[in-house]
Amino acid sequence: MKMFTCHCGNTLFFENIHCLSCNSEVGWCPACHRMSGLLVSPDGAYRCGYTACHAPLLKCHNYVVEQVCNRCLQAGPNDQLVTQLCDYCRYNDTIPDLTVEGNRERWYRLETGKRRLLYTLDLLGLPYGKAEDGIQPALSFDFKADVSLSGNHWHTMGDHEQVFTGHQNGKITINLREAEDVEREKLRVSFGEAHRTIIGHFRHEIAHYYWEMLIQDKQEETFNRIFGNYQQPTYAQALERHYREGPPSDWQANYISVYATMHPWEDFAETFAKYLAIVSVLDTARHTGIGEGIDPTKADIGDMIRSYQRLGLGLNEMNRAMGLIDLMPEVLVPPVIAKLQYIHQIILEARSGMSIPPATRSST
Repeated sequence: MKMFTCHCGNTLFFENIHCLSCNSEVGWCPACHRMSGLLVSPDGAYRCGYTACHAPLLKCHNYVVEQVCNRCLQAGPNDQLVTQLCDYCRYNDTIPDLTVEGNRERWYRLETGKRRLLYTLDLLGLPYGKAEDGIQPALSFDFKADVSLSGNHWHTMGDHEQVFTGHQNGKITINLREAEDVEREKLRVSFGEAHRTIIGHFRHEIAHYYWEMLIQDKQEETFNRIFGNYQQPTYAQALERHYREGPPSDWQANYISVYATMHPWEDFAETFAKYLAIVSVLDTARHTGIGEGIDPTKADIGDMIRSYQRLGLGLNEMNRAMGLIDLMPEVLVPPVIAKLQYIHQIILEARSGMSIPPATRSST
């Protein structure tokens, strides 16, 4: 992630809505692809404050009305008459019930994670879109709650109203509980996870989206050779076994996480999520002057992993010095690196528009 500069010279960050120096409103400009202070004309119209841009802009509806977004759209002659959804908010199918106290703040946290996810996908040049964009599967997001909040206590409403974070046919559903820090930490400890974060959920679920887009009916044979046969056992059987027996005792020799041991789909999703995390960390390190300055959109996967590991040694020690959990807790063993190499390759193919031939289906 880059840091940006306001027209007053102050540093801006990806989540900013105001410049703390000149108090200008701040928004993402789709014309120059940067966070910028917004210039306001006497009639209330906005322009990008970046000197080399000055594109006419329109704030996203969810910026103006809901205060959960900070992106703009390029404005046409009549666009100031009505607010519209930005390029990221257009993917929302379901938003939280805003009559429930605190839900707007939880929605804001989910949107922050979603924007960082989509920024990374854009950085990598990965395809995604809606049906009208000619993209299959069509991407969408549901942000739902299966609980009501009374005071400071969550109350479940019954099994029929439970919402499960997951992915199905391009739709990513996130349970609003994941935006509640205390609840999320309880789940992290309960499941024995090193990390449990909002951005981590988005990275994991988008991996299932790309499995459908890039692997299903295209290179399943290669996938099965690297991750295991996703059809045997079935997902339901694997899920039941995982929660009954737990992971293999030697899981760390082959998998990125405990959950990755459950089924090849989840192994792929956990590893894909780690790849996106590596890209994000290296991109941020490059733009903040930390580490070796590797560009993850151009580097070899081996160089990416070596740089990431070297960064991890230092950053983990810094976190320990502050009494925090390790920033990079995973050990990237050879089988995991092989899986990351496969993911790196399919991302390169998707980015370059190379056709991926259908795999020959096994008779088993």
